[in-house]
Amino acid sequence: MKTLAISSRTICGIEELPAHSKAGVTHVLSIIDPGHPDIHHFEAYSQHLRTTLRFHDIIDPQPRQVMPAKEHVAAILGFGDSLDKGAVAGTAGHLLVHCHMGISRSTAAMVTLMAQGDPEAGEDELFERLRQIRGKAWPNSVMIGFADEKLGRGGRLVEALRRHYGHQLKHKPEYAEWMRELGRGREVEMALPA
Repeated sequence: MKTLAISSRTICGIEELPAHSKAGVTHVLSIIDPGHPDIHHFEAYSQHLRTTLRFHDIIDPQPRQVMPAKEHVAAILGFGDSLDKGAVAGTAGHLLVHCHMGISRSTAAMVTLMAQGDPEAGEDELFERLRQIRGKAWPNSVMIGFADEKLGRGGRLVEALRRHYGHQLKHKPEYAEWMRELGRGREVEMALPA
């Protein structure tokens, strides 16, 4: 297992960012919509390294919206590489990944980073860890597909995502209607029984 200089992981939405300003965050991955103003909440944070990516939380092309792309997932993995290269023995970091609501893009990014940092971990174990960090996680399936490919997981990450969706629907059945309303019904249909 790679040793990342990260001992704490947080996933949240924009509105929750002020609550984490005193949490010793050292690394931030921000995923926000193109055109969204930069986020001022980070002015209250202690010194940290921050990377911002801009694309929409969609799984099918939409007019005037930016689909998650392989390049975005490559940038997430590049961010992960920088965490590993910045590791210093005896230090601990706090990684915060956020998107607008802390449910889809940020959770897809976090599980991607965990899979990158722990290549021996089983895929279902990674999603269990994700649920411990963010119980309402519903990772963007397009991002997970690209991560699976780039990390050489042979489709196993996508299959584990389907089981994760099944788990979430069993415990949060209201997600089915919500995701369909958001144009994400295909992900609901992907779900395997938990």
